[in-house]
Amino acid sequence: MQKIIPHLWFDKEAVEAAQRYVELFEDSGIINITTIPDTPSGDSVMVDFRLAGMRFSAISAGPYFTLNPSISLMVACNDPEEVDRLYDNLSVDGTDLMPLGEYPFSKRYAWIQDKYGLSWQLMLVENKEEHRRIRLNLLFAGEVCGKAEEAIEYYLSVFEGSDQGFVNYYQTGESMDVRTKINYGELNILGSQLIAMDHGFGGEFSFNEAFSLMILCDSQAEIDYYWDKLSFVPEAEQCGWVKDQFGLSWQIVPENMNETLSRGTEEEVKRITEAFLKMKKLDIAVLERAKLGLNY
Repeated sequence: MQKIIPHLWFDKEAVEAAQRYVELFEDSGIINITTIPDTPSGDSVMVDFRLAGMRFSAISAGPYFTLNPSISLMVACNDPEEVDRLYDNLSVDGTDLMPLGEYPFSKRYAWIQDKYGLSWQLMLVENKEEHRRIRLNLLFAGEVCGKAEEAIEYYLSVFEGSDQGFVNYYQTGESMDVRTKINYGELNILGSQLIAMDHGFGGEFSFNEAFSLMILCDSQAEIDYYWDKLSFVPEAEQCGWVKDQFGLSWQIVPENMNETLSRGTEEEVKRITEAFLKMKKLDIAVLERAKLGLNY
């Protein structure tokens, strides 16, 4: 089971964006679409989907957060034509962050922000089988520029069984920001491959709630553990959400949370929603009582 689920926040475009993305990748599809009633954003629409075998979740819940390039999806491509095909589709009404072309690290590469705000790095790789098709790229910029190495070390300490992959450091004169250390670092946590790097070219965007990482927990003890390790901003604690010391947002939730909301009856979903909206850290026992209509 995939333990870490990338979660995207949209104003109204979650389903439209998900349907667009699944058309572009193999082993992809919509898993379910669910309406969560009576949230602070009104009726919110949640969509779970799969891209190249990787599970994602997205929600349309109002114009409160905006996607930016601090987190992007790095796509490993086996031939230049694949890079071009994805670029031609994802760049429509989008923005080039690094134009399509040849770079020292890849003979065919582009970094773009699509029409929905999601950022993509499309890269020709020599040995595609050595890379996951899609990996998350965390770009440490603004106030946390220079902290990619610290973040890798911290996440290694938090997630049991995690390991560090290849790490490359900026050389003298390569970066515009003297705080930068890592220009590429690989990290594997709970079966997910992440890339962390310091932004050496002056970007001021920062992590926010528009792109968060959901941790699916199978027990209250696991929820408690990750909550204690990842919550560093008390005012960000709400409905299972926390923010760590680097500004990255996490959702610490029961593993069956989305399934319960998508398959429950209208009354069950209403009661569960009422229950979790009152919580900071999620309580599995209370949510189960709410589902059953017991005192919660």
